[in-house]
Amino acid sequence: MFAPVYPHDNIKKLYDGVYVLYGSIKMGPGMRMSRNMVILKEGEKLTLINPVRMSEAGLASLDKLGRVQKVIRLGDFHGLDDAFYLNRYSCEFWAQKGQSTYEYPNPSKEINSKTEGPIKGSQFFIFEDAIFPEAALLIKNHGLLITTDSIQYYKDWRYFSWFTKNVFKLLGFKMGINIGGPWLKRVTPKGTTLKSDFDQLLTFDFDSMIAAHGTHLTSNAKEMIKVEMEHVFTN
Repeated sequence: MFAPVYPHDNIKKLYDGVYVLYGSIKMGPGMRMSRNMVILKEGEKLTLINPVRMSEAGLASLDKLGRVQKVIRLGDFHGLDDAFYLNRYSCEFWAQKGQSTYEYPNPSKEINSKTEGPIKGSQFFIFEDAIFPEAALLIKNHGLLITTDSIQYYKDWRYFSWFTKNVFKLLGFKMGINIGGPWLKRVTPKGTTLKSDFDQLLTFDFDSMIAAHGTHLTSNAKEMIKVEMEHVFTN
């Protein structure tokens, strides 16, 4: 009924009230890559961003951390484990309308540019021009931007198989900041760019970021994204 558990770390604290689970996903024979879930804690309430299914031991540690009350999908291409968590916790499910990769489950709350963030001091950003739903979430008091596929940061190839690592390199991924090439190609309307969306994103006040793939970038994220944009949108 649900996707299996893939290898993952233990839950790690990034900031007060912000945790990450570094995990993985197998996409086919010899194809494994990293996949992350961010956990927000407000009081005893937990919000899962881009859920990744955990082992029984991992779930026990999650339950010890707090009570899962919200599951949030920030990108259309992520959603493999949403149903598992909704079944386990009978919690709210937030997503943009028009989900196509994982049409089920249906959101109980729609994410758009006017939707209040799931915790105090958080704010959604919507890639308005993308033809498939994609959003980001700003955690203001930590200057942290949470993304899915749009912007990724790598400091190593941990959880990548040899084959997937080399495929990613052929697709243009590198150590450091990446505007996801395959994602950008798929979501950009023909004959246009998403530069205006990225320009609008840069009006948000953030310095660190973490995506649904890769690793946590602790500082200088906005400036690094500006440099990457110059490369992506001028070639």
